[in-house]
Amino acid sequence: MIYIGCDRAGTELKAKIIDEYGGRYKFSDLVEQADYPDAARTVCESVLKDPDSAGILICGTGIGMSLAANKYKGIRAAVCGDIYSARMAKEHNNANVICIGARVIGETTAREIVDVWLGSQFQGGRHGERLAKIAEIEKENFVTEG
Repeated sequence: MIYIGCDRAGTELKAKIIDEYGGRYKFSDLVEQADYPDAARTVCESVLKDPDSAGILICGTGIGMSLAANKYKGIRAAVCGDIYSARMAKEHNNANVICIGARVIGETTAREIVDVWLGSQFQGGRHGERLAKIAEIEKENFVTEG
């Protein structure tokens, strides 16, 4: 299952992605939220409850969604603005959520990002070792006051 959500800025792009890939992947189109933290919460909570799933979040830049999504232990959200980053987000970082900026990339690039990310596989090995280090940080609940 691919959980997909957006704020107001991502409504149109979200619909186009579902139209393009709905025949190849099963999407759960989560209700559009007015604010990106609310959409991130809805998608991330769904992904965490369904370990074989993934999430796509769309806002104006992708940045706000990624900031909110990465607050959830077990979520590895990556802002992807190009195909290479999308591939690496999956192959090296095993990102279970991608965040796309509807106002900073075009529709064609967004579709290519989704296609590459969904079609890539985590490589494990040394990348798994690095993810284990990130998991340790999450266990420690490492937070700094700034």
